[in-house]
Amino acid sequence: MKSSSYTRAVIVGIFIFIGIAIFILAVLTLGGQHKTFEKSIIVKAMFDDVNGLQKGNNVWFSGVKVGTIKKVILSGNERVEVDINIEEKSHQFIPKDSKAKISTDGLIGNKIIVIYGGSLQAPKVANGDVLTVEKLRSTEEMLNTLGKNNENLLQITNDFKLVSKRIADGNGTLGKLLTDETLVNELNATTATLHKVTQNIEALTANAANYTARLNAKGTLANDLVSDTVIFSSLRSTVTQLQKVSVTSDSVINNLKDASNNFSNALNNSKAPVGMLLHDEQAASNLKITLQNLQTGTKKLDEDLEALQHNFLFKGFFRKKAKRENVDSTLNR
Repeated sequence: MKSSSYTRAVIVGIFIFIGIAIFILAVLTLGGQHKTFEKSIIVKAMFDDVNGLQKGNNVWFSGVKVGTIKKVILSGNERVEVDINIEEKSHQFIPKDSKAKISTDGLIGNKIIVIYGGSLQAPKVANGDVLTVEKLRSTEEMLNTLGKNNENLLQITNDFKLVSKRIADGNGTLGKLLTDETLVNELNATTATLHKVTQNIEALTANAANYTARLNAKGTLANDLVSDTVIFSSLRSTVTQLQKVSVTSDSVINNLKDASNNFSNALNNSKAPVGMLLHDEQAASNLKITLQNLQTGTKKLDEDLEALQHNFLFKGFFRKKAKRENVDSTLNR
């Protein structure tokens, strides 16, 4: 009897020991998963909406789990304070100017906090620091935006249906272009004209290139005009001389204008000799009588000379003169 009681007590003690061992192992396992027994620091983040974030959710940095959520409490100004428990061995890699945002572990997993960003030159995060947060768009806002996008898409679809119907009916420029053969023919003619214009431009370009090549060909006049400084200097000298001639011509023309004006004034002036001849009838009559007297005197002088030639005193002189003139004319022939 005593031996069976002793055996029962041993068996109970063994089961109690095994239960305590399992309990301790479970506590150590859960504590290892939640980093309960590891040294850590506490940083804070202030969110407007945590969207279901709970105590114990994970914290990630660069895709690595670095801590857990220690506490989620409401704060003033309708904000939520989240205390983040970060492992002491991991905080040395997180810059102080890093940002925090709420995300999900997978597509429909638990809510987590993701720490990201920060500059390499910034100091590392320390206990009690407050991280800058990125505002999380709620599911309701995303659904509202999606609804507006659907409405806009429906409006665009309706407009496209209206435009396509008008095009199919031949309305508008595009509809006429697709249905009106006359407009298509005119467009083809315009295209052909543009093609000809393009060919003419290409020919003009080729001629310009040919002319440029001739300018570069040594020995040609065009190349000499462009590159020979002696010819260019001669042309410049010639242009200078032409300018001087032009100035001289202007002076001569001005003198001729002055002479013409003086002559015109003299013709119009009855006191000048020429004007007197043109305007004074008495002077003109006297000049006419003088000319008549000169003509009469010249006639009488011719008669006197003719009589003098027949005078016996001068016959020999005029005969010798006539022979000398005949000899000179013969020699000239």
